Amino acid sequence: MNILLIDHYAGSAKMGMEFRPYYFAREWMKMGHQVTVLAGDYSHLRIENPEVKKDFQKEIIDGIPYCWVRTGHYEGNGVKRALSMFRFVYKLWSSAGRIVNSLKPDVVITSSTYPLDTFAGQRIASLSGARLIHEVHDMWPATLIELGGMKTYHPFVILMQIAENSAYKHSAYVVSILPCAKEYMIRHGMAEHKFIEIPNGIVLSEWEQGEKIPEEHQKILNSLKEDGNFLVGYFGGHALSNALDILLDAAKEIRNLQIKFVLVGNGVEKPRLVKRVIDEKIENVLFLDPVEKNSIGDLTKYFDCSYMGGLKSPLYRFGVSFNKMYDSMMAGKPIIYAIDTPESLVDKYECGIAVKSGEISEIRSAIEQLYNMTEDERRKMGEKGKEAVLRYYNYTTLSERFEKLFVK
Repeated sequence: MNILLIDHYAGSAKMGMEFRPYYFAREWMKMGHQVTVLAGDYSHLRIENPEVKKDFQKEIIDGIPYCWVRTGHYEGNGVKRALSMFRFVYKLWSSAGRIVNSLKPDVVITSSTYPLDTFAGQRIASLSGARLIHEVHDMWPATLIELGGMKTYHPFVILMQIAENSAYKHSAYVVSILPCAKEYMIRHGMAEHKFIEIPNGIVLSEWEQGEKIPEEHQKILNSLKEDGNFLVGYFGGHALSNALDILLDAAKEIRNLQIKFVLVGNGVEKPRLVKRVIDEKIENVLFLDPVEKNSIGDLTKYFDCSYMGGLKSPLYRFGVSFNKMYDSMMAGKPIIYAIDTPESLVDKYECGIAVKSGEISEIRSAIEQLYNMTEDERRKMGEKGKEAVLRYYNYTTLSERFEKLFVK
């Protein structure tokens, strides 16, 4: 089948996030389908953006055809980002006939975080007779209201709400990364049978053929382990939403000098967090530079457990599907999960300890509980998560589940 995957922010292994379109496209092509990823030339999520001189410029990345649309550079979440969305959607909508004649899609997937792309997707699907599938990453416009502080009557919010409702109504299926969003979507016009949860996951080849972490990282971590330390690891973005201040608060309360905290990554909050550790003399915390995604397996082998946290947010009622969750599970190490969600994979597979978001004493107690376990007890706990990922949350399995929607 000819599959058109529309995702304004689609990236690749080299470019960086988002990875999901790249992984799905690669798997579907292995199954014999033809896939084209249609994306914008600029995304704030990418480490590297393509050089695009004209609209619908084509490029092959690791065997996957990408088609780029010029949308313009922006910073932050202001007017320029909104304009880039409108450019992307308008160019696709106005060029729908050209896209259909060129690609002849059998399946159109709209997956651009914001729901406006459904209008272009609906037009392309209508002209080509293709099946339309809408994929939800984040809950827009709920995110704009509950995190961004925008009013429900703001014109931009109203437009997003119209688009969201239209996507739920006119798509054959709604694929949700978030596990608990079904009832919300039904209230906004989705027929119950359309809801399909397909979360994120891991890529087995990245773990089987992964690379070593930098030599400097190896020296530091080997030294810590040789001294008999218990390492609580965090890897990923250093942003307010990741609740790393809460982790530092828990680190301050721990008196056992053999428990160390290793934070690996980068982000806008990192300089402030580093300064806080220095100013407050938090001596059991260490910061390391980020590592390549295919080095996560080598990094996590040094950890005794990993931490995932989040600030209190009403948006977590829809559940989460963080990439680092599946990486942490694949590492086979217990997870301290400090995010308020209706359900969690940590509870479901008993592969760690779930605590309330922002509860410093509970996080500290969970760390101490894991420290006091035997190595074998921790290994058995971590293996439960790894077994679940290998069975249910790898992109080969997830792509097969998604593929079934093409012909149902």
